Amino acid sequence: MTGSSTSWPSPPEPGPPRVAVVACGAIARHVADIAARRGWPVDVHPLPPLLHNRPSRIAAAVSARVGELRDRYAAVAVGFADCGTYGALREACTELGVPMLSGAHCYDVFAGAPRLARLLDDEPGTYVLTDFLAASFAHTVIAELGLDRHPELRDDYFRHYRRVMWLAQHPTPGLRAAAEAAAAVIGLPLEVVVVGDSGLERDLAGLLASAAGPG
Repeated sequence: MTGSSTSWPSPPEPGPPRVAVVACGAIARHVADIAARRGWPVDVHPLPPLLHNRPSRIAAAVSARVGELRDRYAAVAVGFADCGTYGALREACTELGVPMLSGAHCYDVFAGAPRLARLLDDEPGTYVLTDFLAASFAHTVIAELGLDRHPELRDDYFRHYRRVMWLAQHPTPGLRAAAEAAAAVIGLPLEVVVVGDSGLERDLAGLLASAAGPG
């Protein structure tokens, strides 16, 4: 039509560059929840938590996923602590130029390494649970160790433990019941230490700052 014009909406303003976090499946939900709460532009890419049963495979699995993602994102970070790799994961991350979480394992991340060391000094024979381990105990421990098929092996696996300690991030009634059930399977008393997820939040904030680099 003569004299008419069409008005098109302006394209949306681009958002902040997104960061990929290659995360251990045992803490990936916590990472995603923290990022959503803080409004961080993070996409979480979890790896299977059962890699912890084969820690020698973690570095290669992380390296492969980082390689898949780094051309698609402004930055990539690794949401794993050392996790039983004896430095292999940190070496791989250094070679890749990507930051990773601090600490020897996620227990350090949640509780803080000094606090966890004090707790373990009080009782070295401590079997540690997180929310994930409490909720998934039937699969990640009982089935993976074959205790569902050979319950007589329980004492062989756990004879040197004296207590179960749940590092509770979100101590809901359901998770407490799961932790109590796990302790009952092992046959040990349960102690609950509420740690929340502030330790992970601090470590994750530093991780993302490092991934973003200067400026």
